[in-house]
Amino acid sequence: MKIKATQFQLNPNWAKFQEVLKSQPKPSRPFSNSDSKTPKTILGKRKERVDDSPSLLNVLEPVNDDCSVTDEIGMDCEMVGVGLGNKSALGRVTLINKWGNVIYDEFVRPVEHVVDFRTQISGIRSWDLRKAKDFRIVQKNVAELIKGRILVGHALRNDLKALLLSHPKEDMRDTSVYQPFRREDGSVRALRHLAAEFLGVEIQNGEHCPVEDARAAMLLYQKNRQAWEKSVKLQLSLKEKQKKRGKGKKKRKEGGDLKRDRAE
Repeated sequence: MKIKATQFQLNPNWAKFQEVLKSQPKPSRPFSNSDSKTPKTILGKRKERVDDSPSLLNVLEPVNDDCSVTDEIGMDCEMVGVGLGNKSALGRVTLINKWGNVIYDEFVRPVEHVVDFRTQISGIRSWDLRKAKDFRIVQKNVAELIKGRILVGHALRNDLKALLLSHPKEDMRDTSVYQPFRREDGSVRALRHLAAEFLGVEIQNGEHCPVEDARAAMLLYQKNRQAWEKSVKLQLSLKEKQKKRGKGKKKRKEGGDLKRDRAE
């Protein structure tokens, strides 16, 4: 019995250490289980942040990776300064399909010497144009891609002017001229304002990204596609009626002139 007593007799220091351990609060169970669930927790929080806040990744990110050329193409261009700096020339052009996937994106070497890269807005720097494609090559490629397709963008007139291209008016869906997107006085609203109000996203905070801008314009069109296409058909129908009336008036006038000639 004496042997057993000495075997289980605790060292005074060890006994004090155990008392200290007992007096300290135990770790909470969520902490002990967090190691095995860390990936789910992080992803869950990230997903929550994306859903709760206006995020480019959430709204403007393509829903698939299909990069095929669709019947509707979005376009956005960035300009650089040539001549005295106040003259604009094409520095970059981006084309996307209806899902927002990039189908063409090229930096462009202008014909004239660049004196202002306009980096604060265009995002273009000198080294971007060192291996840029020749303007004529880009112009030809863009012309082939947009031919016979619906062209979507913001202030497309400026982009087409920089490309020295034209496009049928009935095949253009310009968010800067679509009536519901204009102010009450009829003035044009900036793309960033339309994106903030109708899409809940912030774009163009600093250097512009032509991919984001093209996606924003395309999404604005897609969300209003039904009403937009209806208004286009109505405009074309009215134009056709006016054309027929004009032809009718011309025929009646010619007929009247002919009768007067015979009477004389």
